[in-house]
Amino acid sequence: MPTGPEVIVVGGGIIGASVAWHLVRGGARVTIVEGGETGGLATPRSWAWINASWGHPEDYVRLRMQSMEDWRRLDGIVPGLEVDWCGGLVWDLADDELRAFVAERQAQGYDIRLVDGAEAAALEPALARPPALAAHSPAEGAIEPLEATRSILDDAERRGATLAVGQPVDRLLTTGGDVVGVQLADGSKIGADRVVLAAGTATVQLAAQVGADVPVDDPAGLLVSTEAVPPLLNGLVVGPGLELRQLRDGRLLGSGHYAGSDPGTDPDAVAADLLQAIRNGVKGGDSLRMHSYTIGHRPVPRDGLPIVGSVAPGLHVAVTHSGVTLAPVIGRTVAEEILRGRRDPIIAPFGPERFAT
Repeated sequence: MPTGPEVIVVGGGIIGASVAWHLVRGGARVTIVEGGETGGLATPRSWAWINASWGHPEDYVRLRMQSMEDWRRLDGIVPGLEVDWCGGLVWDLADDELRAFVAERQAQGYDIRLVDGAEAAALEPALARPPALAAHSPAEGAIEPLEATRSILDDAERRGATLAVGQPVDRLLTTGGDVVGVQLADGSKIGADRVVLAAGTATVQLAAQVGADVPVDDPAGLLVSTEAVPPLLNGLVVGPGLELRQLRDGRLLGSGHYAGSDPGTDPDAVAADLLQAIRNGVKGGDSLRMHSYTIGHRPVPRDGLPIVGSVAPGLHVAVTHSGVTLAPVIGRTVAEEILRGRRDPIIAPFGPERFAT
């Protein structure tokens, strides 16, 4: 059993799961506290694309590339974890912008190249209107986010972590300015040497209790899934106004935007429009029927970049958009800082101190 410092991880989504797993693997005594169900709120409602095709500046791109490598490491260690390294086909930019984007990523060492219409059609024969020019990265992948989170949490428990589900954190416990644990909504208290807030948008209110400003917005994003169909897509496709991938159970999962379509004031209408876009996007799409749609509130830091690091004595935060892509590198670097006192240079640009006034 672990014999290291006692750490409470608040949040049972993909970020919290990764932080907890890396901590317990490093010898910490870990308790994961999730106020709702396993997976949290944002993780199960993610399109779950693992990529470095999105984002700027260069430090952030390199962080995403490193996390893709870390996903491959986890994929070979965590029992039951399945990452579908299916590749991604992207053409949501004008041709000149797409060429510049691919050249930039190639210079950064990313596995990506331009493909013409014939090759795009060969890669994804089911596309109704293959693009004349696209970028293809065979290194990209996707997960079933809730299943992956459960696999990581299950392995953390096997290694000695404790998981408390349905236990909302009411407040942080402090002694002399140091965070020393949490109090749950039922009044029970858990002590710790360190607390990590990986609770998505709930991180904001909890951190504020000790005077820490963690500027995070929570825009809503809508995803549509169709009824299951036979194998149709080979990988992830990202075109103007539509992102689409096929889940393991055969359903197609679509979004109108990387962060999910804005549900607005009439989510039923938005979902219907998105379903029509999915139908228009693939051959034989008229027969597709909606299975369901989901609305999730994503944690999006003010500047769009991760917020990871210490905000008060005894308290770490780990909150970001693109949690599925970034979970492994965030978990690894947070654990390394807590257990060894070393802040990995790859995460250093994304500390909360950048928001200090």
